[in-house]
Amino acid sequence: MKKRILIIDDETSIRQALSGILEDEGFEVTSASSAEEGLEILDDDHVDLVLLDIWLGDKMDGMAALPIIKERFHLPVIMISGHGTIETAVQATRNGAFDFIEKPLSYDKIVLAITNGLRFAQLELENQLLRQTTAKPVQMTGTSQAIMAIRNQIEMVAPTDAWVLIRGDHGTGKELVAQSIHRLSGSSSKPMIEVNCAAIPEELIESELFGHEKGSFTGAHSSKKGKFDQADGGILFLDEIGDMSLKTQAKILRILQEQKFERVGGSRTIKVNVRVLAATNKNLEEEIENGNFRADLFWRLNVVPIHVPKLHDRLEDIPLLVASLMDSMTGKGIKPKTFTEDAFIALREHSWPGNVRELRNFIERLAIMCPDEIITGQQIRLFLNPVQGAATINNSPAMAMFLTTDFKEAKRLFEREYLHQRLIQNDGNISKTAEQVGLERSHLHKKLKSLDIEV
Repeated sequence: MKKRILIIDDETSIRQALSGILEDEGFEVTSASSAEEGLEILDDDHVDLVLLDIWLGDKMDGMAALPIIKERFHLPVIMISGHGTIETAVQATRNGAFDFIEKPLSYDKIVLAITNGLRFAQLELENQLLRQTTAKPVQMTGTSQAIMAIRNQIEMVAPTDAWVLIRGDHGTGKELVAQSIHRLSGSSSKPMIEVNCAAIPEELIESELFGHEKGSFTGAHSSKKGKFDQADGGILFLDEIGDMSLKTQAKILRILQEQKFERVGGSRTIKVNVRVLAATNKNLEEEIENGNFRADLFWRLNVVPIHVPKLHDRLEDIPLLVASLMDSMTGKGIKPKTFTEDAFIALREHSWPGNVRELRNFIERLAIMCPDEIITGQQIRLFLNPVQGAATINNSPAMAMFLTTDFKEAKRLFEREYLHQRLIQNDGNISKTAEQVGLERSHLHKKLKSLDIEV
């Protein structure tokens, strides 16, 4: 895909000359005669780099537009000027300019600066992707037959442009499958744009997906690109697609078929090239029968189906999962624990209705709350069922809070202490804590209030 360069200069001759040179070099070029016009183009279209004149005739000059472009669009900006000074060049660099070139322009120097600017932006993007990759696993853990089959499916479908529908219960790892496909795809150098269809209010989902124009609704103080726009040339991951309203499903279907749309409050048609991965925990066939999901959208998404099994159907993976979870937690200040074989037997006895997410939260709770370095089956059973487990544990002071004949109170004490410790570790950050424990932020707020935990 050609890189797109935006030229902002009030001299028509400069814009025309630069456009011709850059188009000959294989770039796609658009131009604006003022900073205001340039910002409107950046709001509307994808741009990879900006050539910005310092002295512009209108209200806003290049030095004023530079920090706005850097803050809102995070693009490399090359400043050009016919009245440049050392002080001006230094100030532009401090404000985030990638380079500073004086007029009369050397076109060789311009092309070299653009090439370097684009390369620098690509390196920044790759570093961002590397940080995202190292922050969370991108491969499903386990050696069970079910997991090996999924890995094989991922390896086959990832290099293609085929759309994938990932199905499975809550907490099974559907997002991890999407991340694995992205990592092995031809779009791995670009971020995968994720949308949680269940978390976005119905009245905002169109704006979130398609973007909006300034003034299109109350609170729309500026134009905004939507997720489809951001995913152009890459992958869009629609999580919990089964929770999307029928109204939005109809619009999504049209956009998926035509790969073009209009922003909320806008009339200009925007074309994109997006590969879609979708995930759901719902039985979409039943949802179709009940009139809650469009059959045509289902068949459009269900090009390659991948089903993620429940943890209960791959219990042999638990030791590897526990080891992986413990490794990830040691970076959060949690001391590593050693699990006995009896502990793994106790873990396999549990049904794990919350799947791997429940296991992750349980192991983290265990690692925080259990003072012993070696975890036994007795301790596993106590933490999984405080009432029954308490009868098998000697009166350890660390476990005293859970030794009660009232199951509800034991559970309440456990939840209170666990959430209290997580908040301490996150310096009281509610959003971060909610993400780590697998709860919606609003749900966590209610839970903290019900447990009398002050934030």
